[in-house]
Amino acid sequence: QVQLVESGGGLVQAGGSLRLSCAASGSIRSINAMGWYRQAPGKQRELVATITNGGPTNYADSVKGRFTISRDNGKNTVYLQMNSLKPEDTAVYYCNANNRYAVVLSWGQGTQVTVSS
Repeated sequence: QVQLVESGGGLVQAGGSLRLSCAASGSIRSINAMGWYRQAPGKQRELVATITNGGPTNYADSVKGRFTISRDNGKNTVYLQMNSLKPEDTAVYYCNANNRYAVVLSWGQGTQVTVSS
């Protein structure tokens, strides 16, 4: 099993920055890709960014140029650097891990990000 623990959320003014962290433990060798998703009140969970073991990344159009996903394999941790935050970025952010068959191995508990205008 894979366990994921997120941290780094909080309250920030529009235009500010936050960095989220997601630490993986357990059967980490089964992980092929990790990603960040978010869910705003009354909306469906949506993809924010993903990164594979080989390094390729993918971003939602709404965050391209503002958010950067990265990973530290030595620490089994994935980061989401969020710059130029907007009120519409307000959501609970979730980390997940997939295996090489794109099967979800685990979700984190979520961390709240609130951007005030």
